[in-house]
Amino acid sequence: MRQLQVLVDDDTREAVAGLFDAEGVDYVRQEAWIDGRRQWLFSAPVPSDAIGYLLGRLDEAGVDNEQYTVIGSLESAITPHDEALQNRFASDFDPLTQPELRSKAKDMSSDPTSFLSMIFLSAVIAVVGLLMDSPAIVVGSMVIAPIVGPVLTATVGAVTGDRRMLLDSIWLQAGGLAVAVAGAALFSGVVYFTGFMPQQLAITSIELIGVRLSPGLLSVTVGLAAGAAGAFGLTTKGPTSLIGVMIAAALIPAAATTGIAVVWRESRLAVGSLLLLVVTMVLINLGAFLVLVAMGYRPDASGWLLGSASRRETVAVVSTAVAIGVVVGTVGVGTAQQMAFDRQVATEVDGLAQQSDYRSVDPVAVRTEYSDDTLLGQPETVTVHFAYTGSGDPPAIAAELEARISTATGEPVTVRTRFTDYNRTRSFTESTTTARLAEPLPQRAPNSPVVDAYDRPPAQ
Repeated sequence: MRQLQVLVDDDTREAVAGLFDAEGVDYVRQEAWIDGRRQWLFSAPVPSDAIGYLLGRLDEAGVDNEQYTVIGSLESAITPHDEALQNRFASDFDPLTQPELRSKAKDMSSDPTSFLSMIFLSAVIAVVGLLMDSPAIVVGSMVIAPIVGPVLTATVGAVTGDRRMLLDSIWLQAGGLAVAVAGAALFSGVVYFTGFMPQQLAITSIELIGVRLSPGLLSVTVGLAAGAAGAFGLTTKGPTSLIGVMIAAALIPAAATTGIAVVWRESRLAVGSLLLLVVTMVLINLGAFLVLVAMGYRPDASGWLLGSASRRETVAVVSTAVAIGVVVGTVGVGTAQQMAFDRQVATEVDGLAQQSDYRSVDPVAVRTEYSDDTLLGQPETVTVHFAYTGSGDPPAIAAELEARISTATGEPVTVRTRFTDYNRTRSFTESTTTARLAEPLPQRAPNSPVVDAYDRPPAQ
């Protein structure tokens, strides 16, 4: 329930009373004197989903909703027609009005000091979770990250014409991500140089880190969907804290990965995860903005963004827009190429697994690593994880799979296959095999066949 209070003058008093009577709204009317003028304060308990409808009707009746309108929360209300009114609007979805939306968004904002402090701590916890390959700790870092506030206040500022809210939120987002990356690099440096983690650790082999090598279709989807969910949740009466965890899930691990890669001097991973971070942030904001626009929120006047902005604000907005356009355009082209490559790899893996000779293997996961020769890199290594249900050693399929992928894509990649044997009852074993057709394998006769080698644990 909401408490709707509207202040009107003598000219519209009867129109408002007639409107409330016609709609079955129980109200209290009080006389008020403001600046020597007699006015009337209408106070009515109404269902939450009726606010937008009633404000629209009041506007049609000539009431200036900008003069004095208060919308408050109520625990409950008992009036002669409250049950009938609630039943009438029970099945309606009525998003928050623009004033309610702005108020809810502002409630989510925090001062820069506390925001940046929480982002820093969240990034540190994420580094711990990534290096330990612990999803639980990584999830914990997402829970405390307050990134949802600036994201939603930025989009609300954009759709309601509040330029100051928009610019402040954008700078807070940029500062927060910079602090997250710096905090992750600082803590990673402490771990690295004090010897708590091996300096020769292959961080790309850690599953939670390796999946953030570069932007891709799934990361694009996560960013757009997280932003859209955040905006949709903001327009309702419910909380957005859980949605904030999803937004942080798309950003904090990527920021932590960038910091780790900088310390371990993994330039390919650092560039790829940084691009993933920037693109995801842009897509989260874009998804939230599109949802709010689709739900009918619009700025009050055209040209509000630069219409009365100072020269400094104009330069900042234009520069930011150009930078975002360049990054998104570049990453978009590279991502489209990577998506095409990944799709072709998946096709070849499925095709090989369907052959009668390989019925005992089932693809579990496919991961591509890219070189750092170009901005987004060229495919260099494809790692395929299979589930093996046969007896004996897994089949030697690395060379054949590599030949199929290289022929289909035109890229001379290295293929690594990993098998998880589910045939054992007491334990499972994993084996790794590597083959490269483009270059001769060391210590192999020129015409000898490629032989896969397996690193099996000693017999129990």
